[in-house]
Amino acid sequence: MSAHGERTFGDVVLRVDDVSLSFGGVQALANISFEVRDGQVLAIIGPNGAGKSSMLNVINGFYHPQQGTITYKGETRRQMKPHHAARQGVARTFQNIALFKGMSTLDNIMTGRNTKMHKNLFWQALHMGPARKEELEHREFVENIIDFLEIEHIRKTPVGRLPYGLQKRVELGRALAAEPELLLLDEPMAGMNLEEKEDMSRYVLDVNDEFGTTIVLIEHDMGVVMDISDHVVVLDYGRKLADGSPDEVRTNQLVIDAYLGVAHD
Repeated sequence: MSAHGERTFGDVVLRVDDVSLSFGGVQALANISFEVRDGQVLAIIGPNGAGKSSMLNVINGFYHPQQGTITYKGETRRQMKPHHAARQGVARTFQNIALFKGMSTLDNIMTGRNTKMHKNLFWQALHMGPARKEELEHREFVENIIDFLEIEHIRKTPVGRLPYGLQKRVELGRALAAEPELLLLDEPMAGMNLEEKEDMSRYVLDVNDEFGTTIVLIEHDMGVVMDISDHVVVLDYGRKLADGSPDEVRTNQLVIDAYLGVAHD
């Protein structure tokens, strides 16, 4: 059972059907299928090289699979461009932090509002009239995210000066600024100490609970996965090994063997 307790979910919002992806002769994903329901926290786990990041890249259009389809909000497609994914409510964080190091926390999170800005470049260049009003509205939205993530004290600090755990939180803030319906988190807790992991776990659950955001995350820490996930998909060498509740996955012998590298007679 996840930290949420037993919960019911909405309709299937994302369906991955028979997706295969190769780079040259290397198969990153082989015939992967799974579903994500509205409001769910789904974890994708597996050893290094299992294809987890490749799967996220297929979902938001960075990679285009040679086989299979993605159905998002009822629309089936073979491939999608990342900017289309963003407009359709898909936001993403990255394994390696992809922030503007010289810019402040506030300005970094503001960049997440780009898809929401409608006034043309003429007004934005003049920095007056309708664009000024729009910018103030976006800034207010971003300030609310800063409050939500409890990073008011670093709002004007260049992110390059921040410790790793806080940079990860800023990156989450930037993704939230896009008001995503589907949030893809690529190892949001990698490199963190225990206290930082606990904080990030709480924010992930709060995003899911308070905003109703559907979340797909990659995570190596099995304790975190079992605490915050409603559903778990296990990949190993590009193939799906298991797909079920945290308890089902935890007791699956194939998962135990692959994940812990334990040989059984």
